[in-house]
Amino acid sequence: MSETSRTSGGDLRRLGVDIYAQWTAMWNGELALAEKIMAPDFTLRYTQANTEAFDGIRTPAGLAAVIDAWRRSRTELRFAAEGEAVVDLALVDGAPTGLVARPYRASFTGEDGETVARSGTDTLRITGGLITEVWSVSSGAAGRTFYR
Repeated sequence: MSETSRTSGGDLRRLGVDIYAQWTAMWNGELALAEKIMAPDFTLRYTQANTEAFDGIRTPAGLAAVIDAWRRSRTELRFAAEGEAVVDLALVDGAPTGLVARPYRASFTGEDGETVARSGTDTLRITGGLITEVWSVSSGAAGRTFYR
């Protein structure tokens, strides 16, 4: 029996949701996850303004360093998955490969003391069980929160 036939679609869905949860936890400060979930060489594609710092990042250590520096400037920043995940994974040579996409909410305290929240969607390309490419689109600094 092949590995693919032993793994149900529900198992692959749970796996995709778990990878996204780890991605979110990494952004919330669990930086050691970068070495666990990111491929040794990957591509980040951030479409929102002022995200140029991510363009040249290609390694887990580089990503962890930028997230760490970014979080130090906004310690209360919190990311949370929202809405339903879209998971399109299959086993290739025994490892999950495909796409996982999910909306997220980023929240922090604004200069006026009020909570500021923004929505976005991250799409993760998984190859061999590791994140090899990320497409991230958010509402940006003047945007809004989709989920209320």
